[in-house]
Formats: sequence, structure tokens, C-alpha cells
Amino acid sequence: MAPIPAEAERLLESETLMAHLATSVDDRPHVAPVWYRYEDGVVELVTTGRKLANVRENPRVALSIQKDDDGDARWMVALRGTATIVEDADEIGVATRKINEKYGADPDAYPQNTLVRIDVGSANYQTY
Repeated sequence: MAPIPAEAERLLESETLMAHLATSVDDRPHVAPVWYRYEDGVVELVTTGRKLANVRENPRVALSIQKDDDGDARWMVALRGTATIVEDADEIGVATRKINEKYGADPDAYPQNTLVRIDVGSANYQTY
């Protein structure tokens, strides 16, 4: 059984929306916006800075994605899982190009980022 219901998967793949990645180190939460790509129970994002440093120390993360219209929530998906940092340059390049394409950025933008894959362990979603 997939941890993400089919309807939630459809929502995750339906639009280009900002996600918010939650990390925590020493019981100090950090939440930051990220671009993401979802496919087959795995989330990919490319990042740097505090988000990446926190994942290195504690791979347990959460990701929240919400669709709203003029401030009225339409749906939300909250994912929890385990992040893996991928340092392989070829894999980073492929993921960066796919994510940048999704968000309309130059395919080679943000070359300093590192690939983070999140294996989703559980999901909650709600439509309004």
C-alpha cells in the first residue's frame, strides 16, 4: 500500500506550487520554502544552506504544500519522511534541470544546490 493516497498524489503533481520544508536540529525547527518534484512516493528538491545542513544532522523532515485561491485554502498535503542527500553530480544535474523546468527557471540555474530525496513515510491531505 502506498503511503500517499492517489488523490493526494494527483494534487502534488497537478500544479507548480511552493512547498515548505520543515527540518529540526536540537529541537529547533526551521521551515523554508522550496521548489519540489514528486514522483512515485519520492520528493526531490535541490537546496543549500541551513536546510541542507539540518538534513545532514537529522534526516527526518516534513513537507507542506497548499493550494489556495485569494487566501482561501482549496487543498493541502503534508508529507513526513526521511531525507537522503545525493552528492552525485550527474544525479544533481538531472534533478536540478527537471525542477527548474517545472518552475520555469533556466535549466542550469542554481548549480550550487545539492539534491535531497525524501522517501515519504506518511501523508495527510485535505480538500476544502
